Amino acid sequence: QVQLVESGGGLVQPGGSLRLSCAVSGSIFSINAMGWYRQAPGKQRELVAHISSGGKTNYLDSVKGRFAISKDNAKRMVYLQMNSLKLEDTAVYYCNVNGLLDPTSRAFDSWGQGTQVTVSS
Repeated sequence: QVQLVESGGGLVQPGGSLRLSCAVSGSIFSINAMGWYRQAPGKQRELVAHISSGGKTNYLDSVKGRFAISKDNAKRMVYLQMNSLKLEDTAVYYCNVNGLLDPTSRAFDSWGQGTQVTVSS
């Protein structure tokens, strides 16, 4: 069973910074991609940042230049550095990881429980 545990959320003033972390545990053969999503009240969940196994990244347009996704393969961690936070970044942020459980190609697609990020003055 693959488990993801996020941390690092909290309350921050506009213009501030936060760093989210996501720890991946369980018996995994390989990880394909890792990403961060967010869901604000009354809105659909949206992809914020994504990083492939090869390190290619892509971002939601509204966070480009402010957020940065990174990973540590050895530690099975994925991070989201969030700078210049805005009121509209307020949401629950979820970590998502997909890959293979074993060489026979049994796939997994797992989500964390979410961490609240609140940007408020």
